[in-house]
Amino acid sequence: YKDFGTYSTESCDYPDFAHPLALAVEAGECYPGIAICGSGEGISITLNKHQGIRAALCWTAEIAHLARQHNDANVLVMPGRFISTEEADMIMREFFSTPFEGGRHQRRVDKIPVHL
Repeated sequence: YKDFGTYSTESCDYPDFAHPLALAVEAGECYPGIAICGSGEGISITLNKHQGIRAALCWTAEIAHLARQHNDANVLVMPGRFISTEEADMIMREFFSTPFEGGRHQRRVDKIPVHL
């Protein structure tokens, strides 16, 4: 695995960590990606600016399951301020163990990229 930080409890800027993570997932250097942030919103927004990223903000195992099954999410984002360590463990286990269903969901995922 690759650890992109942070390495302290000091306040930091989430884009400084989101962009390198997104680039590594897009390049196939790591899969899937995991990001943990206070609310998870800012880092999720930043990750999803990248063309090949489908980051899903998950605060329950059920949401993680659906993010993988229906949306083929390739980055799991968790809101560190709002979930316990035990909940994070359950969310990760569900995310990692759930395959993408394909079918009608593949058609929808194929429509996500930006069209100019």
